[in-house]
Amino acid sequence: MSSQGMLRMIFLVVFLGWLMIWVMLPTKLYKNTWTPKLQSKFTSTYFEGQGTNLVLFSFPVMFIAAFGCAYLHFQKKSTVSYSKTKRSTALLKRPMVVMAPLGIVSAMELIFAAMFVALMIWSLANYLYVSFGHLHMHKAGEKIWEAKFRSVSLRLGYVGNICWAFLFFPVTRGSSLLPLVGLTSESSIKYHIWLGHVSNFLFLLHTIGFIIYWAITNQMAEILEWSSTYVSNVAGMIAMVIAIPMWVTSFPYFRRKMFELFFYTHHIYLVYILFYVLHVGDAYFCMILPGIFLFLIDRFLRFLQSRHRARLLSARLLPCGVVELNFSKTPGLYYNPTSILFVNVPRISKLQWHPFTVTSNCNMEPDMLSLVIKSEGSWSHKLYQEISSSTLDHLQVSTEGPYGPISPHFLSGITPFISIIREIIFQTQKNPNGKIPRVVLICAFKHSADLAMLDLLLPISGTPSQISQIQLQIEAYITRDKEQPNPDSDTHKPLQTIWFKPSPLDSPISATLGPNNWLWLGAVIASSFVMFLLLLGIVTRYYIYPIDQNPETIYHYSYRALWDMFLVSVCIFLVSSVVFLWRKKQNAREMNQIQNTEVPTPTTSPGLWFPGADRELESLPHQSLVQATKIHFGSRPDLKKTLFDIKESDVGVFACGPRKMRHEVARICSSGLADNLHFESISFTL
Repeated sequence: MSSQGMLRMIFLVVFLGWLMIWVMLPTKLYKNTWTPKLQSKFTSTYFEGQGTNLVLFSFPVMFIAAFGCAYLHFQKKSTVSYSKTKRSTALLKRPMVVMAPLGIVSAMELIFAAMFVALMIWSLANYLYVSFGHLHMHKAGEKIWEAKFRSVSLRLGYVGNICWAFLFFPVTRGSSLLPLVGLTSESSIKYHIWLGHVSNFLFLLHTIGFIIYWAITNQMAEILEWSSTYVSNVAGMIAMVIAIPMWVTSFPYFRRKMFELFFYTHHIYLVYILFYVLHVGDAYFCMILPGIFLFLIDRFLRFLQSRHRARLLSARLLPCGVVELNFSKTPGLYYNPTSILFVNVPRISKLQWHPFTVTSNCNMEPDMLSLVIKSEGSWSHKLYQEISSSTLDHLQVSTEGPYGPISPHFLSGITPFISIIREIIFQTQKNPNGKIPRVVLICAFKHSADLAMLDLLLPISGTPSQISQIQLQIEAYITRDKEQPNPDSDTHKPLQTIWFKPSPLDSPISATLGPNNWLWLGAVIASSFVMFLLLLGIVTRYYIYPIDQNPETIYHYSYRALWDMFLVSVCIFLVSSVVFLWRKKQNAREMNQIQNTEVPTPTTSPGLWFPGADRELESLPHQSLVQATKIHFGSRPDLKKTLFDIKESDVGVFACGPRKMRHEVARICSSGLADNLHFESISFTL
């Protein structure tokens, strides 16, 4: 077995062991037999009651995260292959459920979701079995059914804590855990949504249950209790009050109709985490610590990266309201065709960040990164208006990313179509005798002016002649125009290229921690976690432990949790800042501030798709693109017929666009009428 295979096996064993602990946690065996033995081994004057949970729940995930970074760094970039998909893998990835609000769920996702639900049911059943067997009366004269009702309410909170152990992994954009299992933060964001809904529902039942219990036992004053020896009830109530608006605004209606309300409301998550941890205490915090720890590292590094202003070279304005932004990037920044870049334009909004598909290819364009933005919302419409303004010669832009899968095998993942074609062009150039797949691009536009989108298949930095060698077929459907409009109409505006003046404060887009980003991220994770353990041990042994040893005093229950959160924040801040600034200094040559130089003036050129269009330069590639395109006016694509007509043995079907269309394609691929179709989708609306 290779060293990479050995590492993956170690990761798998550690991960399965971590899951097994969660399975055993609610059982009578764990409580009565394992707990005393574990506490005798791991409880010490340095960590007290947190020792066991740090070893069992925190260390395994942090180990995988840190060494997973090293694995991803040393993983050899194999040549892109187009081999046939294994039947077993294809069946697991085939869509099994296509319905709102779940969306498109594959067989593999359905299996893991069922296993997770089984874990929650198993945990609740065992918690209740153990607690009902040793029922505690918390008030004189309390009835048995009242005690059981309280026990059920309490254990619902325990089960909700399981969701929190996984909640933050999908939204950690620079995660080393997700690539190890073939996921990205964009493709797994739906898991965060599912876990958020389930956990909030359980916590709501937990809260309502206790309110009812206190009401029927005449203990309503307990709502305002902040105990020094046990959980804080009022902190839990505050956490639930904060969670409700976050939860409500995350439902599809608010997220799609009032995105800014959802966006700003969701950013009170830090306050939610604070009161949640104050409520559950330090021991339970250590059970969910890895997800929060890794998320905070990622979030702080993103913050540091976003403080830099990106060097915007040019913009291409299309007559259909689409703008292509072209940024300068460092040659050492590598990304794959499925990558996403987050963009902030302070001139429009200082707080809003929006994700967009990276359409450039880092192999073909080593010094440039491009993305496409369509004017559909208020933010993107304002951006288009700003750039099209004749007075604008510089635009301040900040970026985060790009983020994407570690694997370059885009035929098994979600891929922006423009970047796919550019990657195939590069592979054709790199290996002329290799097996290159046939590409059928089916696209639907409302108006003929939107055909200018196809111009973006050709990079601004120069069109390679290899585009005439690939097997490209484009079927373009114009749904609202019955025929080719008059060439003199206003819809046939020329494509305009605007070049921006550089600023000394701008710098090329680069990886957060430099070319060896994964190695340095692993160092940040390992160093900050070790520093946290050392500082926690020192504080506990020389400050908290002496207070607890005094018979007349006991250290406040909530203060322990505050120490944990404070030390986590300090360690992440110090280590991440030092490494980031060190890498910035080391990459000074690559990140030289761009000096003011003369730049080209705005230029215009006719589109490929309009009558009378005439390009003098690089005519062969442009002619090849036009010849590969068939335009259908006044009709919509028959997706079922088109897909079934493709007879190749292994066909990757990628769907990007409205939810209804993606669901339709998913149903076609999962119908079982064509075994050669393998579905993937990409969505930015969820």
